[in-house]
Formats: sequence, structure tokens, C-alpha cells
Amino acid sequence: MELSKIEPFLEGETILITGATGFLAKLVVEKILRVQPNVKRLFLLLRASDIKSARKRFNDEILQAELFNVLREKIGANNLNYLVEEKVFPIAGDISIEDFGIENSEMKDEMLKEIDIIIHSAATTRFDERYDIAMNINVLGASNVLKFAKRCANVKILVHVSTAYVCGEREGDIVEKSFNFGDSNIDIDVERKVIEDKLKELEAQSLTSKEVTMAMRDLGHQRAILHGWPNTYSFTKAMGEMMLGHLKENLQLVIVRPTIITSTYKEPFPGWIEGVKTLDTFILVYGKGISNVFLADPNTKPDLIPGDMVVNSILAVIVAHGNNKSYQNHFIYHISSSKINPLKSGDAKLFMFHYFTKNPWIGKNGNKIKVKEITFLSSMDSFQAHISRYYWPLLKVLQLANVLTWYYLIDGTYTNLKRKIDMDIRLSKLYKPYLIFHGRFDDSNTERLRLTMKECKMDDVLKFDPSCINWEDYFMNIHIPGVVKRLA
Repeated sequence: MELSKIEPFLEGETILITGATGFLAKLVVEKILRVQPNVKRLFLLLRASDIKSARKRFNDEILQAELFNVLREKIGANNLNYLVEEKVFPIAGDISIEDFGIENSEMKDEMLKEIDIIIHSAATTRFDERYDIAMNINVLGASNVLKFAKRCANVKILVHVSTAYVCGEREGDIVEKSFNFGDSNIDIDVERKVIEDKLKELEAQSLTSKEVTMAMRDLGHQRAILHGWPNTYSFTKAMGEMMLGHLKENLQLVIVRPTIITSTYKEPFPGWIEGVKTLDTFILVYGKGISNVFLADPNTKPDLIPGDMVVNSILAVIVAHGNNKSYQNHFIYHISSSKINPLKSGDAKLFMFHYFTKNPWIGKNGNKIKVKEITFLSSMDSFQAHISRYYWPLLKVLQLANVLTWYYLIDGTYTNLKRKIDMDIRLSKLYKPYLIFHGRFDDSNTERLRLTMKECKMDDVLKFDPSCINWEDYFMNIHIPGVVKRLA
């Protein structure tokens, strides 16, 4: 596609991207520089002590990533460096602080005057994050980004990257609907007071930092369950959305809700991924022969979406909302696959078995790891019953043998089995809301967005239609090889 087809919107625009070192934000930066180098500026907010440190983080963690190799080869290393020097401005900041804690007043004033578009991608995505940290980043951070956006003189749109799982553990069709505080009886001030009181209580007990961390993680989980969410991540992301909706006033706010994000489908090349995501944990555990028993319902449909499709949808949202006032009332978008191209859990497990049978992992001893067929257990009760029946008796035998042999002969065997059992239980509890999920994400707004891209002849450069994905080919030839190569 010719660049001129997207120039009317992105050319000459100044864009602020938060969470710039994250997986999605890196893809956004690469995509913009590759298809529209005539943006005016890209301000990238990074956690750093000063501008020099921010620039170093950008060079080390973003620009040098394998992700940029296609662009580097296309225009040359020197031209890429020149483009970056001209267009990209790393900013040292922290979204949990008002005005991001930017100390350079001239730079801040320049940003407030110039910024046209904000893509808020910064978040902590750990499911069991400390409650205070998740609150500061996912809730108060979102509020700080909104406040900053409202002070920008020329801002046209704020795109907030959320998650489809703000819905909690629902069943049936899940519509693209916003959250209101009144819908859930959540008071963020009360939640902040709960955090403050808990930290004071823990401080008085003179606990270690590890003990405090564990207590704050438990608190987040307890508060999430109390209010109807399965974990701290989805709970705080939901509160972040509520905060934005409550405070946005006349600012054009769009919320993009991707499902389980996986490696790139095509852009800038297939299979790029960074950081172990939900599905990848099980691929690694299985391929390395650590476990072949997982909590999952073979009849459910895990909702996966490649990272480049998420990025293309974000840019499509900017194009549509920037050029068409009829889009004002469509500001929630599920970026998902379960409605138009569902994948069955049972098929995913076959793909994993076939891949590692044909391409076995090589262990530390140089031997091939032979995988067994995967066993899915569709409830927590059946999973715990399996552990009790097959693992705990053997563990007790090994424990007794250890005592009889003075921990000399098989202590390593006992330790490894205990570690395996603990891992299985932890992963199952952590990922249960996503492995046994009976909802299906409606994407009516997103389908309308896809049609708009076709009408303005941009669907070839901003592709985010998952109906084109052949899941077997994607797993066997793109995603699993990408995970093995980049995350092992």
C-alpha cells in the first residue's frame, strides 16, 4: 500500500505513547516508523531517572530489539538512526505521579502544546501483582494520563489499552459496554484506604520485604474476589476504565480491549514475541517435559489475538475517530477472535503435542525430551483430585525414602517432584479464569471498524481480521516456534 493513504491523519501528528518498553508499545512505535515516518514527533514515556537514562533505555530495550530488523534492513541502519533522532523523544516519567513527574518544565510545556494523540499502553499485567502497585499503575496511572490529556491544548483522542477480561468470569455473549462506578458499588477511595491501612499494619509488624509483598498480593486477590473479579489485574484494569469514564468529560476517549495477546501474525515478521504471556507459560512447561496435566476445559474456546492485529486496531481507531464524528458513540472495542474464528482448547492441545513430537526440546543433558499427550482437567476439584491420586502418594514415598537414606540418594527426585506439584497448582489457580472461560466477546464495534478500514482502502495496511488465521498453521509454524526461539 502507498503511504499516501494514511498520510492525511498520521502525517504531521505528535503522539505520546506510555509504557514504551512494553510488548505492544514497541510494536506501535515500529509500525508507525515503518509505514508513516512523516509523523511530527513520537514522545515515549519510560520509567527512568532522567532524559539520558530514558534515551539509553530506548536504545537498549526498544531500538535494538529484533523487532526493528525489518525496518533497519529496509532503510539502512544509518537512516533508521537519523529517523529516530529526528522523530523519537524518550521522556523520563512515571504514570503513577501527576504530570508523570516530568521535571523539565520546557519539555512538559512543549508536550502540552504539541500532543495530538495519546496511546496509553502502560500497565502492570501480572495477575497477582501487589495491590498497592496495581492500584498506582492501573488505576491512578490511568487517571493521571487522562488529567494530562485534558491539559493538552490540541489533543484529539486518548486511546486506552485495557483487557477484554475486565468482564470478570462471565458466560455467554459479552458486549462492548463501558463500566460505571454505580454498576459495581466500588469506591476507589475506600480501596486506597484499605491499602493504606494494610501497609501501616504490615509496617508495625517489622516484616521482611518478601513477607510484605506476599501480604499485599493476597490483599489484592481478596479485594478482587470480594468485588467479583478473579484477580488483581482484571480488577484494577476495570477500576481504571471506571475512572476514565467518570472523568473524561468532553475528551474523546477510546478503550481497546484485547483478549489473550500472542506473537505477531505477520508484521513486521511472523512469530515475534517478548515476555512470557498466558498461553506461553504452558507451552514452555509442556515442551520442557515439566508437566502434561493442565486445568482446562477442552470444550471452551480460548480467545487469542496476535500482537500485530492489536496494534493495527489501535491505529485504525485513531484513523476512524479522528475523521468521522459518527464514531463518537463507539468507544469500546473488543479485539478478539472467539466470535468470528473460534479456537477450541482441545485443538490447541493437539497442536502442542504434534509440534513437540516433531520438534522435541533438547534437555540440558543433550537428550531429546519426549512429551506425552496432554491431559486436560476441566475443574479445580478434578485437578486437585488428580494431584492427590497420582502425585501426593509418590511424594510421601520419596519423603520417607529420603529419611531412610539420610537424604543421600533421592533428595533431588523428591525436590523436583515437589517443585512440579507446586508449579502445577500455582499455574492452575493463576490461569483458571482464562482456561475455563465460557464467555464469548461480541465485537460489533470492531467489525464496524474493520468495514470502515475497507471503505477507506486501509485494510491492507491495518489488518486486524482474525478470520484469516488458520490456527493449526499459526501454532505449528508461527507461535510455538516463536516462543521456543525467543522465550526459552
